[in-house]
Amino acid sequence: MIVTGAAGFIGSALALKLLERGDDIVGIDNLNEYYDVNLKLARLGRLTDFQNFKFIKLDIADKVAVLQAFAEQQCSKVMHLAAQAGVRYSITNPDAYINSNIVGFMNILEASRLYAVEHLAYASTSSIYGANTRMPFSIHDNVDHPVSLYAASKKANELMAHTYSHLYQLPTTGLRFFTVYGPWGRPDMSPFTFTRNIIEDKPIDVFNYGNHHRDFTYIDDIVDGIIKVLDRPATPNTEWSGACPDPGTSQAPYRIYNIGNNNPINLLSFIETLENCLGKTAIKNLLPLQLGDIPDTYADISDLVNDFGYKPITSLVDGIKYFVDWYKEFYQVAG
Repeated sequence: MIVTGAAGFIGSALALKLLERGDDIVGIDNLNEYYDVNLKLARLGRLTDFQNFKFIKLDIADKVAVLQAFAEQQCSKVMHLAAQAGVRYSITNPDAYINSNIVGFMNILEASRLYAVEHLAYASTSSIYGANTRMPFSIHDNVDHPVSLYAASKKANELMAHTYSHLYQLPTTGLRFFTVYGPWGRPDMSPFTFTRNIIEDKPIDVFNYGNHHRDFTYIDDIVDGIIKVLDRPATPNTEWSGACPDPGTSQAPYRIYNIGNNNPINLLSFIETLENCLGKTAIKNLLPLQLGDIPDTYADISDLVNDFGYKPITSLVDGIKYFVDWYKEFYQVAG
């Protein structure tokens, strides 16, 4: 199996779990400098001791390199997690999202088609719901109003995947992730930045004056859901109708799923839980809603539950504790 973004937060956690169950994994990553490369290398260090792991450093925007890797490895399944992430970064660095999320994804699709991949699963995002306000967010709702280029690039991925599923019968499954957190997480995300700043007695920026609600989902629950999906390639929905098209399914072997906790948490409540775990009070810098952000996320995961028996089990209190314990150990924080 190929896992792109293998040095990333979700990719490394997924690869580790698959290696532990005995799968042969080819990890692909370009180890870019969007955030601390040393953290990415440390994540990879958890994988390299496995005899059934091979790492290839390449940029998915390099079509020749991608096609060569797929030709040499001949893997039957692909979990595509490599992407330029981040809503706010997409406002100041839009080209990075076109290169990685559009050109790169096109290369993955082409390689999957040419080398007869049996199932291509890929990362989408809760940000795709954009201006939608009906909660919980459902895969059966229209998502044509993104509010960031990051979200737009992921919407494009879903459309591109559907085209390949339709034209070439390539089974594709898109997973819309909802605010993933936990050990080995991304330094640009709030659980990480809040923890660091609280420990260092620095203010934390709290956008939308703390009125955000986020469907925080622990990394182990995300990985469990991904594996369930990977193990069963997408199939056509025989009841799909072009007269009343369902956005989440198709007459092609194409599926979209939300993968979240189905339990939105107020941002101030999240911070309070983090404060309790750290034993310190945050210095809050309350700010208005940031351009490109959506106020609330709340995943309707009923399709993933019904089709795969998905069930997130990690409480926010436990998840934050696991993250804080890891953070203190990894960064050698006393206390």
